[in-house]
Amino acid sequence: MTVALYARYSSDNQRDASIADQVRICRAYAEREGWTIADEFHDHAISGATLLRPGFQALMRRALNREFNIVLAESLDRFSRDQEDTAGLFKRLTFLGVRIVTLAEGEITHLHVGLKGTMNALFLKDLADKTRRGLRGRVEAGKSGGGLCYGYRVIRSLSGTTLTTGEREIEPAEAAIVERVFREFVGGASSKQIAKRLNQEGISGPAGARWNPSTIHGHASRGTGILNNELYVGRIVWNRLRYIKNPDTGLRVSRLNPRSEWITKEVPELRIVSDELWVAAKQRQEATRRVLASSTSIVKARRPQYLFSGLTRCGVCGSGFVLKSRNRLSCFGASDKGICTNHLTVRRDEVESRVLHALQEKLLRRDLFGEFCKEFTQEMNRLRMAARAGITATEHELTRVEAEIKKLIQSIKDGVPGSVLKDEAIRLEAQKSELRTRLDRAAEPPPLLHPNMGDLYREKVTQLAHGLQHEESRTQAAEALRGLIDAIVLNPEGETLGIELQGNLAAMLKAAEAQKTGAPLPPLGNWNETRSPDDDDLVQIMLVAGAGFEPATFGL
Repeated sequence: MTVALYARYSSDNQRDASIADQVRICRAYAEREGWTIADEFHDHAISGATLLRPGFQALMRRALNREFNIVLAESLDRFSRDQEDTAGLFKRLTFLGVRIVTLAEGEITHLHVGLKGTMNALFLKDLADKTRRGLRGRVEAGKSGGGLCYGYRVIRSLSGTTLTTGEREIEPAEAAIVERVFREFVGGASSKQIAKRLNQEGISGPAGARWNPSTIHGHASRGTGILNNELYVGRIVWNRLRYIKNPDTGLRVSRLNPRSEWITKEVPELRIVSDELWVAAKQRQEATRRVLASSTSIVKARRPQYLFSGLTRCGVCGSGFVLKSRNRLSCFGASDKGICTNHLTVRRDEVESRVLHALQEKLLRRDLFGEFCKEFTQEMNRLRMAARAGITATEHELTRVEAEIKKLIQSIKDGVPGSVLKDEAIRLEAQKSELRTRLDRAAEPPPLLHPNMGDLYREKVTQLAHGLQHEESRTQAAEALRGLIDAIVLNPEGETLGIELQGNLAAMLKAAEAQKTGAPLPPLGNWNETRSPDDDDLVQIMLVAGAGFEPATFGL
């Protein structure tokens, strides 16, 4: 009789000598039985919950070739601890005419498969429960529940004869990178841009690997990725996920646990990121998700490639001005659709430089902008005070009506017949209901605008202009600038293209100039006119005012 020996141990905490010990006692048993050993198979530090083990798979391939008659192991759980796998192994080897013999159980029969398979499965479940219980205790004590996050290092020390485990401390160099990732993301950079910069600078990522975008953005609901790790704000979250084995592949897959089962522990000594930076990152993630959800195409949700991508359009047909060569813009309606006569082109960098120069020159003129802010603040405050006065008048009228109703009720108590007062009571109740509805619908007026709003806005614009000059803030500054512009219209002017800027920013500048020259302030709302450019003007300014005219729209 020929026999194949199989040995396995499941944990890194065990020794390779465990394999040697199993093989040694199996050899001795085979020699006593007079069996010839065909080969030996073994798996090191691999769980018995899966059959995806190189040694076991090699054993099964040789069994298919009928190279031995018996498979010998220390015990049945060396083959597998899974009931289904144990039964499948027994069924296949029995079909091939190969017997299973173990030192603990003897020759394996259907009875062993049923009873021992169940016991092994219960052992795995009990082991998992005990492990989770131990991990929970460590987490509630403020220690790590497993794994080492980027930005921290393990503390190893002896307490008497006991080695401390689960302690972490901040790794300063990595913590600086974590904070940088958050700052750049809040500043407008994408996870792809951040990963590229870190790799180009030769900065190693988690576990010494290269940075990937997914390492940074991860999965928000599962708490994975640098931007979603709550440990960076001093909070351990354990049991967010559970892992189960796919019965077809044998691989573990994660499942999100209900929030009620999460275990949270505050560990302020491990904080790396401030609450303000964390909240700002979460807000940008949410804004990005809203954009992706509202976009019909992922292409439309992409960040603009150039400063004014998607804002330039033809003044003749309204089509977009798009790149037709490496650096020149042309009308899409003329070049691709053949519906426009505007065949002039312009360099992209020329459009950017002219618009940026004009914006900086106009925005920083204190005389024009200061005059506008003064007049605009007065008008908005007047309108808001009027709205507040209307609400106050309604509240006073409601108080009067409620007092009248109380008088009617008192009159009935004093003996006046209710039929006499019925119509008056119905009228007052209807009036009271109408007043309450009016108050419920009336929005509380926003706070009055500060008279120094102009200086504050001018300071913000200066920061925006400077931000465009620096790599670390350019993305955020560009997004803020695009938010001020509705469109950049390119109109044919002889053999060149004139540039016309449309947006709330233009409305503010035009209103400031109108007030300085003594012209009446146009009404807020339907306001649309153009100004003839001076000789030194680089742009014409088209006014597009309305609901977005309020200065809050221009927040930088």
